[in-house]
Amino acid sequence: MKKIITNLSVSKAALVVGIAFISSVIIVTIVDDFLLANFVVPGDPQVLIQDIDQNRTVFHFAVLGYLVVLMLDAIIGIALYIVLKPANKKLAWLTATLRLLYAFTLVVALIALVFQSIDVYRYASLKLIGYIFFALHIFILGYSIIKSGYISKSLGILLIVASFTYTVFFVDFRLPESLQLIVMVTMLMAELSLSIWLIVKRNTLI
Repeated sequence: MKKIITNLSVSKAALVVGIAFISSVIIVTIVDDFLLANFVVPGDPQVLIQDIDQNRTVFHFAVLGYLVVLMLDAIIGIALYIVLKPANKKLAWLTATLRLLYAFTLVVALIALVFQSIDVYRYASLKLIGYIFFALHIFILGYSIIKSGYISKSLGILLIVASFTYTVFFVDFRLPESLQLIVMVTMLMAELSLSIWLIVKRNTLI
């Protein structure tokens, strides 16, 4: 792993970030819109437990899809370290570490849920911890981009705004659906814009 990180150029790492994120969006869309289309939206955790029990096979495929997405998140974290390291190694390390902590926390939570080591309530608590890591990651990523000098500052600002909207979301899950949609679209557009920019401009990076 250390050899791969050392040998991977900034331009190739930028391409990895872009492709991995776009791939994760596609997988999440398939899982949410097809595999989990018939699941009950969990307003009541007890209802969700019953729904999982009745759709165990579909649930396992959905978990597998999410695990692949989290693996891609880990890859994105490592690739972002390479992209940001020339500007500030410490910030790059912090950015990558927070994303890896997010991915690791959710992987542990998902596996524990599948093997029934934890219930839905404890899974929700672990998931919240993971989301805190993710929101911090997005904020530090935005700040690192602004300070980098070779990535568009507007992308950094958009990511910082997205981190605050995301924080509001997990602090109060009872937000109206319209506001929840705004939060999720802001997050998606922030990371998607960065991914596309990195793919297009990768050869102009340090």
